Amino acid sequence: MAGGRRWTRDELMIALNLYHKLRFGQLHARQPVIIALAKKLGRGANSVAMKLCNFASLDPALKLRGIKGLAGASSLDRDAWNDFHRDLNEAAPASEDALRKLFNVDESSELEVSPRDGLRIHKRAPLGPTEVTISAKVRRGQDFFREAVINNSGGCCSLTRLAIRDLLVASHILPWRSHPEYRLEVRNGLCLSRLHDAAFDRGLIAFDEKFRLLLSPGLKAELSQRSVAENFGAYEGTALCFPEDAVLPDTAFLSKHRTTIFQKSSWTRNPFDSRVAT
Repeated sequence: MAGGRRWTRDELMIALNLYHKLRFGQLHARQPVIIALAKKLGRGANSVAMKLCNFASLDPALKLRGIKGLAGASSLDRDAWNDFHRDLNEAAPASEDALRKLFNVDESSELEVSPRDGLRIHKRAPLGPTEVTISAKVRRGQDFFREAVINNSGGCCSLTRLAIRDLLVASHILPWRSHPEYRLEVRNGLCLSRLHDAAFDRGLIAFDEKFRLLLSPGLKAELSQRSVAENFGAYEGTALCFPEDAVLPDTAFLSKHRTTIFQKSSWTRNPFDSRVAT
């Protein structure tokens, strides 16, 4: 391979996909994900790591945390960054598809990005009887969002620190259906356990401007139940925990969730059995 080979736009879009699935502190030549990508692209791991650090210099979410990347981003890097983020709903699924093709992942399998182990291919869980068939484009977008949000949180629930990946969900702060413009935006995501994701989606819990857990009046009324007390009451007021180099959730999104989804009323009966508020 000739030294200094120019990056193609297609290569940059794949690199951007993985950039969003790694945190800034993981952008180095010893990172297994970077090594795997470099091998597939026929490049050195140092070259790939530097390219991702160049992208970091363009990332406004990192700038909010005072994190700077390398100052060597080219005009092609900037164009690729702008194209990718101009319409995430198009670019992210396309880049996910290109990544899967690069690693020869078939439709029955998932491509997991593990900062510890690299890129892992495993069989996709079978669809349940109530799950609807979705388009390949939507699934690619969901796969991108899930990997990006879970890895941004360090591979564990940001509230409970549960680290069993099969029990984690990339929760949308602003719902998928009603806010399509933010569907694949990492700052619109929280990594939560399946239980807390369901409660967040139903408005039984929320998070304040300092990321602390709020319980709805209806949920508080059920704290006499051991499972509610242990899974919710024990964490009330606890702040979500993020790695130092993580992209933080958008507090404006959390505020809108509190005003439009969070249930602030008490219940006449068990909130899980009734939707009639007093």
